[in-house]
Amino acid sequence: MTRLRIGTRGSSLALWQANHIAGRLAQLHGVETEIIRIRTSGDRLQSAPVAQINEQIGSESGMKGIFIKEIEDALLANTVDLAVHSMKDVPTETPDGLAFAAITRREDPRDCLISRTGRTLTGLRQGARVGTSSLRRQAQIRHHRPDLEAVDLRGNVDTRLKKLDTGDYDAIVLAMAGVNRLGAASRVSQILNADVMLPAVGQGALGIETRSADRTASDMVASLDDAETHACVTAERALLHELQGGCQVPLGAWARLVAGELHMEAAVFSIDGNEFVRREQQCSAADPAGAGKRLGQILIEAGADRILRLAGRVVGS
Repeated sequence: MTRLRIGTRGSSLALWQANHIAGRLAQLHGVETEIIRIRTSGDRLQSAPVAQINEQIGSESGMKGIFIKEIEDALLANTVDLAVHSMKDVPTETPDGLAFAAITRREDPRDCLISRTGRTLTGLRQGARVGTSSLRRQAQIRHHRPDLEAVDLRGNVDTRLKKLDTGDYDAIVLAMAGVNRLGAASRVSQILNADVMLPAVGQGALGIETRSADRTASDMVASLDDAETHACVTAERALLHELQGGCQVPLGAWARLVAGELHMEAAVFSIDGNEFVRREQQCSAADPAGAGKRLGQILIEAGADRILRLAGRVVGS
C-alpha cells in the first residue's frame, strides 16, 4: 500500500489542515499517510523583524517565504512527499521541480474581528489597540478607523487569542477560514466584508505541493483539486505577481465566480490608510491568470505602483 509523508508546520491550524488532507486521501484512495512536522523560519523567529528573517533565509518575498521555505526544502530533499500550505503564505514563484497538484475548495476568505468586549470595528472605543501582523489589515483598519492603534501581533491563532484574553489588545483580526477550521467561530465579533477589508491573495484556500516528477503523489493529490477555487486563486496570484507584492505590502484581492464569470476586486493602500487605489472587473473565467494580470495593470495605471513603492520604503526602513 502506498504511504505518503505530509510535511506541515506544527501549529494547531497547520496540523488540522494536514490531517484534513490526510483524511481526504484515505477516503478517496485508501492511502496511508504520515504527518511530519517541520519548523519554519516564521515559527522560530516570531519576534524578529521581517527584514532580519529574510536575511537569515535568503528570501526577498517578505513574510510570504518564511512559512514554507523549509517545507519546500524537505520536498526537494525527498524527506516528505507532499506539503499542505495556506495559499496566502505562498510566494508567486514556485521552486523548480515542485508544483501545486491541487488547490482544495476554499473556506470563507474574509477576515474577522474578535474583540474582548464583543464590539465591532465601528463600536471599538477610541484609541483601542487592534492586533495584527499584516500591513494589509493595518492599513485598512487605519483607513476606516484612523483613531485606533493598529499594533503588530505575531504567533499562531492560539497564541493570538491568548494575548487578546490577557488584555494585551482590545481586539485582533484573524482569517475567518482559520477560525472556522479550529472551531472558534463563536468568538467572532464581526466578519469583515470586502467593502471593509479585502482579504489577502489566496486566503482561505489550501494548496497541496508535490514534486513534479512524483506522478504517484501528484495524481492522487489532483483528485482533491477544486476547479473554481483553483481558477480564483490563480487570478489573485497573477495579480500579486504583476504588482510584485507580498504579505508586507498593503494589497488585498478577492476573485470569485459570479454567474459563470470571474468577478475580481483588488485594492492597494498606503500604510497609513489615507491613500488607496481600488478597482474591479468582470470577465471570462477562461483565462484567470490573464484576468489577474490585466487587473494588476489597471491598478498600476491608476497609481498603485507609486503607493507600493512608498510602502516598500517604509517597510524596509
